[in-house]
Amino acid sequence: MVFLVSDEVRSKNGGQRMVVTGYASGMVECRWYDGFGVKREAFREDELMPGGDRAQEKA
Repeated sequence: MVFLVSDEVRSKNGGQRMVVTGYASGMVECRWYDGFGVKREAFREDELMPGGDRAQEKA
């Protein structure tokens, strides 16, 4: 699945909803707030699933 910048996503392993902030080296860059500060990490596309409105569209 292709994600767009500003899409909400979740890891398939569970966890917080994140926002896609960009792409680099074939990875999807995401950011989220964990209650203490903003975190960021890069994921492979196949590790993510829609986490916001697009998740409901697929249901």
